[in-house]
Amino acid sequence: MPHLAVNGVDLWVEETGTGPAMLFLHEFGGDHRSWRAQVAHFSKTHRCITYAVRGYPPSEVPDDEAAYGQDIATADALGVLDALAIDKATVIGLSMGAYTGLMLSLAAPERVTALVAASGGSGGHPPARERFLADTLALSDRMKKMARLDLPELVRGPARVQLENKDPQAFAEFAAHFAEHSPLGSALTLRRVQAGRPSLHDHAAALAASPVPTLLMVGDEDEPCLDINLFLKRTMPMASLIVMPKSGHLINLEDPAAFTAHIEAFIGQVADGRWQPRDPRAAIGAGAYTGDR
Repeated sequence: MPHLAVNGVDLWVEETGTGPAMLFLHEFGGDHRSWRAQVAHFSKTHRCITYAVRGYPPSEVPDDEAAYGQDIATADALGVLDALAIDKATVIGLSMGAYTGLMLSLAAPERVTALVAASGGSGGHPPARERFLADTLALSDRMKKMARLDLPELVRGPARVQLENKDPQAFAEFAAHFAEHSPLGSALTLRRVQAGRPSLHDHAAALAASPVPTLLMVGDEDEPCLDINLFLKRTMPMASLIVMPKSGHLINLEDPAAFTAHIEAFIGQVADGRWQPRDPRAAIGAGAYTGDR
């Protein structure tokens, strides 16, 4: 390490701490450095693994479009676990990483002790699907022509300004890290992963059957992700949903203490056997309202 050969590419992988494994999967705008606050906390009791996905330096940046895709991203996450001889891990993903975490939990549920899927599902809400695909492909084409990622309208998007308002220093670091990313790697990730993946609605049957304890988290001002997370909560009997107030997309950076505390409480309940499937009596359509009138 830190470079590991995984599925034909070299991935930058960092490992901190000892104990039960935790695998962190970053978002499109972030990288392995996005998880510093969580790693600082959990590495006291866990073996924390972060990595930069393919296309994100210092990981390898393939120039072949066919080397990118959601199935490949999922296989890479599994490949990192395999390369480190990790049988099972708690998986924590944000946005693009949340989607990969969900796919990993469906493809290999026996490898996922518990899943935190935060800010996931952007572009999956059916009424916004066509617009999302068109905008994503157009942005990919634009990025391919850039020598450096200079996209202030993306960095200060409607679901990212919350970080700037709460913590200007953390926002400045996020923006600096984003500008260091490969334009080609980011463009091909947008095209093949973000625009190429199905809506989570297309996985409804598999998600409904998932046995993996799952914590969904979303900011209440993260408009592209609110509806899809309600869908996930309603679909997945092993999932619960936390909506963080006055928050956007980067909830792990906006309020790292609260974000980390929610995860710690969740994994504690899983370890103690207290994270159980939703009571069928609480499901949609289970019966008429019987509360106070």
